[in-house]
Amino acid sequence: MDSINSFKGYGKVDPAEEQAYRRKTRKRIIIVVVSAVLLVGLIVGVVAGTVAHRKNKSGGSGDDSPGSPASVEALCSVTEYKESCMKSMSPVAGGKANDPLKLFVLSLKIAAESLTKLASRPAGWVKGTKDKNLRQAFEVCREVFDDAVDRLNDSIASMEQVNGVDGKLLSSATIADLKTWLSAAITDQETCLDALEEIKANATVVDNVKGAMKNSTEFASNSLAIVAHIISFLGNFHFPIHRKLLAANQDFHGFPEWVKPGDRRLLQAENPTPDVIVDKNGSPGSVKTIMEALGQIGMKSTSRFVIYVMAGEYKEKLELEKSKWNVMMYGDGKGKTIITGNTNFIDGTPTFKTATFAVEGIGFIAKDITFQNTAGAKKHQAVAMRSGSDQSVFYRCSFDAYQDTLYAHSNRQFYRDCDITGTIDFIFGNAAVVFQNCKIQPRQPLPNQYNTITAQGKTDPNQNAGISIQKCDISPLGEVTVPTYLGRPWKPYSTTVIMQSTIGSFLKPQGWIEWETNVDPPATIFYGEYMNTGAGAGVEQRVKWTGYKPSITSDQASKFTVQSFIRGDEWLSGKVTYELAL
Repeated sequence: MDSINSFKGYGKVDPAEEQAYRRKTRKRIIIVVVSAVLLVGLIVGVVAGTVAHRKNKSGGSGDDSPGSPASVEALCSVTEYKESCMKSMSPVAGGKANDPLKLFVLSLKIAAESLTKLASRPAGWVKGTKDKNLRQAFEVCREVFDDAVDRLNDSIASMEQVNGVDGKLLSSATIADLKTWLSAAITDQETCLDALEEIKANATVVDNVKGAMKNSTEFASNSLAIVAHIISFLGNFHFPIHRKLLAANQDFHGFPEWVKPGDRRLLQAENPTPDVIVDKNGSPGSVKTIMEALGQIGMKSTSRFVIYVMAGEYKEKLELEKSKWNVMMYGDGKGKTIITGNTNFIDGTPTFKTATFAVEGIGFIAKDITFQNTAGAKKHQAVAMRSGSDQSVFYRCSFDAYQDTLYAHSNRQFYRDCDITGTIDFIFGNAAVVFQNCKIQPRQPLPNQYNTITAQGKTDPNQNAGISIQKCDISPLGEVTVPTYLGRPWKPYSTTVIMQSTIGSFLKPQGWIEWETNVDPPATIFYGEYMNTGAGAGVEQRVKWTGYKPSITSDQASKFTVQSFIRGDEWLSGKVTYELAL
């Protein structure tokens, strides 16, 4: 691959470089095509081998007749839960057994059916206990299970439009969507367990919930593995002639073209024309609360709905539900338009529900707003912003709190020119998220605490989730006298990369810290650093974990750019990002 060290100017392509790029692109295409052929051959080989084995064992003809599990076994071979894959799919595969796409759709429907059954359970769990904390945790389970069902239904609907079902080809964009939604469905289920864990629920209760979740969790994981390992290679690959990149000396105060033209015009405008204005002072033609403005949004709109929130402090607890799509909300600037609250865990609210502002609807854009939780360090978990919005963008926003400030829960998210302030795990979750040109600011916690900037929550090796921090400034907010670390691995496959960022001298030389004291994280995590600068960027004394890479390669780093990691070329729609060259 080209060196990741250099940056290119948007639209400025040297002819010699373009010719070299075309040669490399052709080479990549050849490699991918050969890989696809080999993988398909492997699948065929597995099927043929399985059939031949059965023929020799039984003396039969070895024909892969409808209902034969040979193709199912080939597909299930890539999953984490092979036994549940075979047991759930073999009896119902029928005539679909020779079509990997139809088998994949079948796996989705099996997962969706299981999740639908699971989603009906929390209502009974709530009724079955008088414990307030447990009831609230079960309410979190109810909400996230419903979300998981929607993820599966979206996946099924998407597949019903592709080859073998409706005559269309399976595109790379569809594959990216499927990986994202299935990853989110797994995260949703894990969030239920997180809610139970944080209240230290009775072990029997936790075991019962895990038992109820077993099938749905495994089935969703199986579907994700299939799309990640096989369907990806059967898709219709698209390769851009030239990847548009932003020069290193770009004026960062200007707005880059990372959204489609209509949205870009809105964001570039000084005063975009809003659909509704919010003014706490009640000026003519406005509403006084953001809640009122959110009430005017239509259901699942494909057009942009714009809300202008005038300067002022808005003490509201808000949730933009998943049926509210394509909302843009902008203010008068960080520190001027402030949405604030103080809901927190110590006062009896699950972390998931503490957010001052929570957004679920796809395509959310926020600009020039401060999201704040003022509960303070003594109240422990207190979220300022929780986002599960797929394809969401936060530009020139501020996220201000202490523990658990920014909950990047799930799906694809992009943060540019933002300020994030906090103490413990103050950037956490299991989204596929990129932070670019942001100020990440640890602050002074309680005397007996230490700071951890990130806590990433990947639980399945095939999830496309992780935290990518690129070209950011990591420095303390005021005086920080406690040990501070870049992060700690929250889950078995936690994935976090810090690259091309400036790290201050406040950072402990070991850089990272384990989740459990003196217990190294599993080797399955992926933590890495790349080309960071500053007094705290030295890696000589960093942790020696198996899953930590003090200096990842350019090829590894390229996987965590907007282009690769969150498929910015698909949903940021050809817009220029602060991107690394490939």
